[in-house]
Formats: sequence, C-alpha cells, structure tokens
Amino acid sequence: MPQISIVTPARNEAENIAELIRGIAAACAGETVEIIVVDDGSEDATADIVRQMTGEVPHLRLLRHPRAAGQSAAIHSGVRAARAPIVATLDGDGQNPPEELPRLYAPFLGEHGPDLGLVAGQRVGRQDTTSKKLASRAANAIRGALLNDGTRDTGCGLKAFRREGFLGLPYFDHMHRYLPALFVRDGWTVAHVDVSHRPRRGGTSKYNNLQRGLVGAVDLMGVLWLIRRRKRAVPSEAMVPSEAGGRSDTMLRSQTMPVDDLSDRSTGTGG
Repeated sequence: MPQISIVTPARNEAENIAELIRGIAAACAGETVEIIVVDDGSEDATADIVRQMTGEVPHLRLLRHPRAAGQSAAIHSGVRAARAPIVATLDGDGQNPPEELPRLYAPFLGEHGPDLGLVAGQRVGRQDTTSKKLASRAANAIRGALLNDGTRDTGCGLKAFRREGFLGLPYFDHMHRYLPALFVRDGWTVAHVDVSHRPRRGGTSKYNNLQRGLVGAVDLMGVLWLIRRRKRAVPSEAMVPSEAGGRSDTMLRSQTMPVDDLSDRSTGTGG
C-alpha cells in the first residue's frame, strides 16, 4: 500500500500533463506513492497521454469523468479512489511545482500529532495576470474576514491532508477553495507552507474572474452557514447514585446540545 496518494485534476492539459507527471515522480522518489490523474472530461489528448505513460511511470493511475464536472468533483473522485491514508493535490496546469510536494506531506510522516488534518500551500510570487491576482487578493480578504480560517491563499492547489478527514467533509461544488475552514470546522489542526508558483507554459485557464466572483459569493455564504450549523458535543462523565443507595453507576452527559445534522456530512454531487 502506498504511503502517499498524489491526486491531480486535469482538463484539456495535453500540453502540460506529461512534464507534470514526470516531475511528480521525480519529486516523490523517496516515498512509496501512487499518482492519480483525474481527467475531467477533456476534449484533447490528455487521457491518451496519461494512459501511454502508465508503462513509464510506476503506480500511475488514470480516472476519467465522461463530461466535465469541475475541479472539486475531480479531486473528490481522486481522493475516493486513493489507496493511501495521506493525499496530496496539485493542479494539472503545471503552475504548482511538484518539487514542493514533499514539504506538504512530510509533516504527516514525522512526529506531528494525530490532530493535524491539513497542510495548505500558500503561493508566494504568483505568476498570473494582474487582473487574476487582484481578484484573488480581494476574494481571499473577504473570505478570511468572514471565515477567520487563518489562511492567506485558499486557492492554491498544493495541499496535503488525511484522506479520512477529507471524506468526512460536506461535499459541494468548489469545496476545494474552502478546505482550511472545513477542516477546522471538523476539529482538525491546519498548518501552512509557503510555496513557489510558475507561469502557465501551455493551454489556457479554465476560469473567468467575473464568473468565479459570482459563484464564490454564493459558496462563501454556504460555507459560513455550514460552519455556524456545526455544534460539537463535549461529553463529561457524571455519577448517578443507584437505587440501592450504594455503589454508583456512570452515565455520559453532554455539555452542549448535539445538533450536528447528518446532512452536514452528505456526499451528494454538486456538479
């Protein structure tokens, strides 16, 4: 069984995917890893290239969506298929340097406690257009003020987390942008690592600033609602005298009312 599963969502990344896969394999050569590329309904040769590379790169797997379902859906499919307890992700466009991956998953292999759920990368020196950087900066400022998740850059694709923790989160479209807040919501500790960023070398971005902003506003309100709905019950042991008046029995009483709706942990598809 692998120690680490590397999940890479990709859509129409035929110009970038081969170099990215080789980079991942080289960067993670010191660990037992599997590489899972999730082709999200690509219309180019992305899937064909990955399939051809399975003979070149050990433990390379290809998953395919018949039609585009979005980045969060692709990540979710990859994590569900992962065989390792720790999962690391990076974008399929090549802008996240694979060399940064060991810095993200290393804390899980060391002496860190079991409460560590997520290590989130935060881009330094972003290599994007000015409009994209400004839009991202504004969105992160608003999100940080409302969610107070202590994360400067939630849009960075470089992350590592416990598979069990991720699959316990409520699933919805665009959830990958709110992982720090969602992990904290479920009681996990979140750590941050500054990572480098590269310019896109081929293909085109799948995002539009206006569309992302409108959708992001709705998503943000939904995440805020999820966080406020979450109530954590902390049980304490209380001594209850027996009817005979002698030896006491024990029972658990909650210090807070447990109102965690099971629907908070649903895994319905969000598109």
